[in-house]
Amino acid sequence: MTSHPDGPAGPVADRATAGFTSEYADPPAGVWAAPGRVNLIGEHTDYNDGFVLPFALPQRTVVAAAPERGRRWTVWSEQAGERISFGRADAAEPGRVSGWAAYVAGVVWALREAGHDVPVARLAITSDVPLGAGLSSSAALESAVLTALVDLGELDLPLADRPALAQRAENDYAGVPCGIMDQSASLRCQPGHALFLDCRSLAVEQVPFDLDAAGLAILVIDSNAPHRHAGGEYAARRAACESAAAALGVPALRDVAADQLDATLARLDDKTVRRRVRHVVTENQRVLDTVELLRAGRIAEIGPLLTASHASMRDDFEITVPEVDTAVEVALATGAYGARMTGGGFGGCVLALVDAAAADTVASAVTEAYAGRGFRAPTPFTVTPGAGAQRLR
Repeated sequence: MTSHPDGPAGPVADRATAGFTSEYADPPAGVWAAPGRVNLIGEHTDYNDGFVLPFALPQRTVVAAAPERGRRWTVWSEQAGERISFGRADAAEPGRVSGWAAYVAGVVWALREAGHDVPVARLAITSDVPLGAGLSSSAALESAVLTALVDLGELDLPLADRPALAQRAENDYAGVPCGIMDQSASLRCQPGHALFLDCRSLAVEQVPFDLDAAGLAILVIDSNAPHRHAGGEYAARRAACESAAAALGVPALRDVAADQLDATLARLDDKTVRRRVRHVVTENQRVLDTVELLRAGRIAEIGPLLTASHASMRDDFEITVPEVDTAVEVALATGAYGARMTGGGFGGCVLALVDAAAADTVASAVTEAYAGRGFRAPTPFTVTPGAGAQRLR
C-alpha cells in the first residue's frame, strides 16, 4: 500500500528544483507547494451555500520559480512533459491558453483582474497529487502558482482573499464550474485539522482531527474507475439544485431547514429533484454533526455519518459507480468505522475511517474484491491532515 511522502520538502520539491535548473540553466528563487485535498464530508453542498469539511493531503503540487526580465511567463510541467509560454495578451483573455497551462494563465489573469501587478516569471511544476481522482489536483496547481507569484511580486493579498481568486481562475479562465471548497482547503488547511468552511459566509474553523493520537487512520482508495459523464452530470446536478431553490423561494438549498425537510419536499413535484434536495439538506446536517463530534474529540463516532453520506450520494444524488460502492461495502465489512465516496462523483476515491493497525487489511480486502469483480486494481494509501500552501525553500 502506498503511503504519503516524507516531509514537506521531499522528493517532489527536489524534482521541481532539478527541473527548473535543467529547463532554465539557473537555480530557482524559491520553491512553493500546495496540497490536494480530501473532503471528509459535505459533498455537493458547496455550490448550495452549505457546509464542507475538507482536509489537506500530504500529496502536493510544487512550483519552483524565479522572476523573468522578459514579457512572457514560461512554465514547464514534469507531468505534461512540455514547456509553454504566454504573454500579457494571452493572460488577458480567457480561453487563449488551454489544457493544463490554462490553470497557470488563469491565476495570472485573476491576479491582474484584481488589480495586482503580477511578476513575469519562469516556473517548473511537479506533483504527486493523483490526477483525475477527485483529490483536487487543479486546485493544488492554482494554489501553488498563486502562492509563488504573490511571494515573488510581494503582492498585498491576504490569505483569506486567495481562495476566491484561485476559484475565479478555474471558473472564468479555465471554464470549470467548481465551488470554493477545493481552493480553500489547498490554501487554508492546517496540519492535524479539518477545515470547517461555511460556503456562504466563507467563515472557517480549524477543527481538531488528530488521527494518530486516536490510533485511527483515513484510508483513501483511488478506485481508478474511468470517470463516466462527470462533466455533464455535475452540471445537471447543480442545475437541479438551483431550480429547486428557486421553486422553494429560498436563496439556496442551504436555507432549507432539516427539521422541515419532509414538508419542503412535498412542495416539489419532480421525484428526482426531491431526491437531489434531500441529499443536500441531509448532507449539510451531517457536516454539522461531524464537526460537533470532532470538537469533542470523538473521532471514531463520525463513522456512521460518513456511511450515511455515501448512501445519500448513491441513492439520492446518484453519483456513485460500482467501483466506489464496492470499496465502501468491503471496507465496512472489514471493520471500517465508516466509509464514503469523496469528490464530485462518477469515479474517483473512497475514504474509510479505520483503526491504524487495520489499514493494510482493509486495503487488501478491497483489492481482492476488485479482482474478483473484474475491476481495474485500486490504489490505496493512508493520509493524515497536512498543511496548506506554503513556501518550502
